[in-house]
Amino acid sequence: MQAEILNTDGHIVQGRLGRHETFTPRYGWLKKGYDAVIQDGNVFKASDAIERLGVGKNMVSSIRFWCQAFKLIEPAHNGCMVPTELGRRLLDDNGWDPFLEDVASLWLLHWQLFVPRLEAVSWTLAFNKCNLWSFDIKQLTKVIFSAAQKYPSFKTISENSFERDASCIIRMYADVPLEKESEIECPFTQLGIIRKAEEKNSVCFDTTEKQSLPPLIFAAACFSYIDSYVSAKQRTISLHRLTYDFNSPGVVFKVPESAVGSYLYTAARELNGISLIETTGSLQLYFDGEPKALYWDALQKYYDGAVRR
Repeated sequence: MQAEILNTDGHIVQGRLGRHETFTPRYGWLKKGYDAVIQDGNVFKASDAIERLGVGKNMVSSIRFWCQAFKLIEPAHNGCMVPTELGRRLLDDNGWDPFLEDVASLWLLHWQLFVPRLEAVSWTLAFNKCNLWSFDIKQLTKVIFSAAQKYPSFKTISENSFERDASCIIRMYADVPLEKESEIECPFTQLGIIRKAEEKNSVCFDTTEKQSLPPLIFAAACFSYIDSYVSAKQRTISLHRLTYDFNSPGVVFKVPESAVGSYLYTAARELNGISLIETTGSLQLYFDGEPKALYWDALQKYYDGAVRR
């Protein structure tokens, strides 16, 4: 999370197109990449990176991209990669969930794709701009390509590049593959964000409440959103904004406003200093303390409880 609050266009302009080399994140990749950075911050530039990581050349680049896009590693001033605080807390050998065995960790990582800096800006464009009932790769490509044309920095990028991103998005989340190559190695398919549509070779966003999304993880995303996109000084926000605003938790997790309220009511029973109050017909989230601190509190509370479960 960053201190500077930009407007919507500012965040998109600073974003980048995916450098995933057409690969979705696979089981074991994030831990592999994180551990390699712990040992050597220049591992991805090393001549023997293929041997060290045990994957092909393009996969080396993809592992670096996904670790950085999920905010698990970041570049230091000297150009080498270093672990982030989230990376350390989550993936250290004694971390919260080093092998990502808890689906809650996948929800948390999914959220990180939408936290500035936007390393995979097509994900933001797809989740915020695609209002189609159903779509295939070509249709999603047109949505994100058209949305990107507003920004001069993306006008020189070919539509084919956006099509690779659209394909990756669908393969990453769809519960049924549209193409012959199944993404059985991608753990994010289990989130249920994209499902098969009635139309042949089409999918759609599942906009219902997600049973596998823990309320504390959702609450953490809300505080992350406030810190990144609203203000670190903010102490109240409407559920409407948390549901519908740019890169809000409702948009990112594809859940309705009723689910946003349900998640936060449940989380409020476990977190100190937060409450939901109806004001002039609108539900507001009130909280004491800085949103960034509450973000970490919510995550710590969830993983402490996960250990006991």
